[in-house]
Amino acid sequence: MTARVALVLVSHSAELARGAAELAGQMAPDVLVRGVGGGPDGGLGTSLDAIQETLEEVLATLAEAAGAANGAPASGGGVVVLGDLGSSVLTVEAALELDDTLAEHAVLARAPFVEGAVAAAVTAHGGADRDAVLASANASVGMFAAIGAAQSAEVGEATSAPPAEGSRTVTVRNPLGLHARPAALVSRKVAELGASVTIDGVDASSVLQLMALGATKGRELRVEATGDGAAEAVRTVAEMIEAGFGEV
Repeated sequence: MTARVALVLVSHSAELARGAAELAGQMAPDVLVRGVGGGPDGGLGTSLDAIQETLEEVLATLAEAAGAANGAPASGGGVVVLGDLGSSVLTVEAALELDDTLAEHAVLARAPFVEGAVAAAVTAHGGADRDAVLASANASVGMFAAIGAAQSAEVGEATSAPPAEGSRTVTVRNPLGLHARPAALVSRKVAELGASVTIDGVDASSVLQLMALGATKGRELRVEATGDGAAEAVRTVAEMIEAGFGEV
């Protein structure tokens, strides 16, 4: 684990918490992700004690990874917490209010449970600090509205102009298209590049926007980039797509 920000996903269902944690963890293997769910009796619900214990365990792991003698995570690190429904959010808030140490290093996102977890995990994987990971989770609320606006703008653009520098059209080759794993690979790679990259008009650094394209096998995608290293960024992303992400 190299990321300095971890995620704790709180659900009314233990199975849902584990599943969401597994999904987010596969998107971002360098990020510590823990799911905690179910009531004290093992049924549906939330457990204040279980949430506190999970947060303490995650913070201890982050501190150990950072080599911190004071038991604190690395500078800019900490935990971003997501809850699935209202009462789970209230239980997380209670856990933070009752323990100043937890409140100092953990923050609660106001985001969709699954989408926010995926967006936060990919952002954390890139080495972002806690504030940036929190912002990424929270931004997932308006993600699909942004996709629609971007695609509408694409329709209105002239299509007869020759491709500009930093632009390339590629064909999706892998059988399942731009599903979760490939979208995460592209998103993480784009985060490493200096240029701003879009695919069919959406932000290629956003795993959610890429998945929402619904790009299946055989679809043509336009990869564009601006800024320093734009041409190299387009080449890199285009080659990833054309190679089929190892699934061809």
